[in-house]
Amino acid sequence: MRTDMRRSAAPPRLDDLDRRLGHALQLDGRAAFSRIAEVLGVSDQTVARRWAKLRATGSMRVLGLTEPDVLGETVWLVRVSTTPDAAVPLAEALARRADTSWVGLMAGGTEVSVVARSGSGRSRDGGEALLLRELPRTPRVLAVTAYCRLHQFFGGAEGLILKSGMLSPEQVAALSPPAPRPPAEPVRLTAEDERLLAVLAQDGRTPVPELVAATGWSASTVRRRVAELRASGVLYFDVEYATHVFDNGLRAAVLLSVPPAKLHATGQALAAHPQVAFACATTGPANLFLTVVVKDSEALYAYLTGPVAELPDVQHVESYPLVRTLNSRAPAPCRPDRCAARGCPAGVVAGEPSARWRKVSARWRQGRSRRSRRG
Repeated sequence: MRTDMRRSAAPPRLDDLDRRLGHALQLDGRAAFSRIAEVLGVSDQTVARRWAKLRATGSMRVLGLTEPDVLGETVWLVRVSTTPDAAVPLAEALARRADTSWVGLMAGGTEVSVVARSGSGRSRDGGEALLLRELPRTPRVLAVTAYCRLHQFFGGAEGLILKSGMLSPEQVAALSPPAPRPPAEPVRLTAEDERLLAVLAQDGRTPVPELVAATGWSASTVRRRVAELRASGVLYFDVEYATHVFDNGLRAAVLLSVPPAKLHATGQALAAHPQVAFACATTGPANLFLTVVVKDSEALYAYLTGPVAELPDVQHVESYPLVRTLNSRAPAPCRPDRCAARGCPAGVVAGEPSARWRKVSARWRQGRSRRSRRG
């Protein structure tokens, strides 16, 4: 579930059919419009027209994403404290990396929250994320704290839209594909797989001819490989939607401390809350992490003092509103010359320490020092 698509000045008017379509595509992102239309009780043309409108207005899109556990990857939750002028360029740089799956700016503008992956070819050491080694050396980064995700209670293919209740249980059953069956060993992707997944990360409903052009495979091979990746659990589809779709304008990170003996039960209880878009157990003093999506600050207060406060084993709670989220499922390459021109930490983007960025940063600090002395 992603709720950070840019909205237009005047959000389009949506109705429950639009939301039911979003629910249907969360269940099966590549379902044929004819199948969705049959289940929703409308015509194929209506579904196609509604989806075209949702895409054109930036209200919804489908992304094809990968499941880290099936690929043998480790997930890290990273908090980065920066100087006020560095937070935005750093967040934008991190969002372009191949080993980050989510980046957000915390309220206050001096902290960046990152979900990063390591292992499965992303890092030669197979454990410590390259990102974690680079960040402490990045200019204007003041502190880095990283927690390892131990267990996921909700998230990934289980998008928040599934809790919306827009479809009946019968409709959900009719549209749900067979559950994936991950293999015992991590799946290894080929170069062609990577190209296929890169296209699907931009648009999960990319037509087969375009996937053929990206991979060099035949149409039948493309269809077969997509089916294999879905069946193994490597590939799933997620609906990204703008905040106006469900009128949920506030996203917050919530960290909770729970005794180990009660961790699993509490995590399962939190995962069932309709406000929780992501829930996992982590290392660190706060051993539960949530992403909460609500209408506004009053709704967040009501959630923390209501459903969360009612859980008997929660000992400590911290909450941090997010002022902006940046998607990084389909990272774009960063040109070093443009990075330097806009103050972007190119070493962080490129995935390796950058002498170029260190020189640019040194010149920036020297110029700032001279301006300060003149002032």
